Amino acid sequence: MVDSLDDYRFGAGNRHIIFEKYEMGRLLGQGTFAKVYYARDLVSSESVAVKVVKIENVRKQGLMEQITREIAVMRLVRHPNIVQIKEVMATKTKIFIVMEYVKGGELFAKVIKGRLKEDLARKYFKQLISAIDYCHSRDVCHRDLKPENLLLDENEDLKVSDFGLSALPEQLMNDGMLHTQCGTPAYVAPEVLRKKGYDGPKADIWSCGVILYVLLAGCLPFREDNVMHMYKKIFKAEYEFPPWFSPDARRLIMKLLVVDPAKRITISQITRTSWFLRGLQASDGAKDITGFTTPRVKTPIMNEESRDEDKISELENSIRRSKSSPAFYNAFEFISSMSSGFDLSGMFETNKKRGTLFTSKFGASAIMNKLESVAKKFSFNVSYSSKNEYKLKMQGVSEGRKGKLSVIAEVFEVAPEVAVVEFSKAAGDTLEYKKFEEDVRPGLHDIVWSWQGENSSG
Repeated sequence: MVDSLDDYRFGAGNRHIIFEKYEMGRLLGQGTFAKVYYARDLVSSESVAVKVVKIENVRKQGLMEQITREIAVMRLVRHPNIVQIKEVMATKTKIFIVMEYVKGGELFAKVIKGRLKEDLARKYFKQLISAIDYCHSRDVCHRDLKPENLLLDENEDLKVSDFGLSALPEQLMNDGMLHTQCGTPAYVAPEVLRKKGYDGPKADIWSCGVILYVLLAGCLPFREDNVMHMYKKIFKAEYEFPPWFSPDARRLIMKLLVVDPAKRITISQITRTSWFLRGLQASDGAKDITGFTTPRVKTPIMNEESRDEDKISELENSIRRSKSSPAFYNAFEFISSMSSGFDLSGMFETNKKRGTLFTSKFGASAIMNKLESVAKKFSFNVSYSSKNEYKLKMQGVSEGRKGKLSVIAEVFEVAPEVAVVEFSKAAGDTLEYKKFEEDVRPGLHDIVWSWQGENSSG
């Protein structure tokens, strides 16, 4: 498991510690280019799963775009029935994706033992539809829905995982359709197999229909040893219902497995069917009659600053500090800015232009006092923001080439033990600002852990 001392530090008893934060444990699984390990957060003692991706392997196989997309998508989708990404870290050789640890295993393991009772299948299907509806509201299509990618937590609640084949709007062609043929054949919609372009959300709905059939039947609707024969059945939606399927379940599946995507049932229609609504209780995670915890609002994803802020807010809201604490600094921006080993900035582009950054293990108040002290040594006037006590402006007293130089310094919190300080030019000449940055560095050395682009001791 240990490939280089760049990635792991040996602790007492040969414990494997990464980034002085996570103790690595047993191997949970592995794929073509990544391994997933159980790990423990040394601060909170929380169990997590860490996906370790070897950059060299990914580049050789041309899968960097897939990894980039998977991280970007997981950053967007924050939902109770979706495996959550916690943070991304990187060295020169590896990417570490820290995720929620889901201890119940795959739904597939439960189904392979036999069909589920209808009420239990309904519970899982409701949670699946809730998660996929949320993904679609964020313009994300999963494209590889199957029981192997549906996990169960300790409460037997469903968690959608593996967004490696997911699609974002920028992958749409000029015809507004997706064209990449991907997914698992037995669960893939017929329009995907035809290679003529397809609507991602509608293709996901077909896969949900196959999953519902599998949950209730304990087997696939399209079963053929010969793949081409199976495709022929998929193209015709040719399958049979076992005798124990209820009439309502049959009607719903018949509306899900419709060959023409334009005639296929929509999610809003699914949530109004009698089978879906039967036995709806708060225990299903429902907060309204449909069982959904989030509004179905179409949210564009790229380009506009407001769109980027909307993406970030899902991650930040749950851990936003009170007014007396520094603002939360998005962990993904932090990694992309501070990691000298691997540039992740392309994964997390924002329209906001970042200034110069450094990390510190000191508290926010101590950092602010140090910044004020250094500013005064350079004869800069200091004023604090009326809305944020951890943001100050340092303004020079002399006129420069473009007026008085004005620099903003703001402290953000990444974790309880790590803060990020950002310098940005508010006014004045850029060259004078760059010189100011270089001049103040020595005076800050005792609180700085690492400057942007430099390796830290950790």
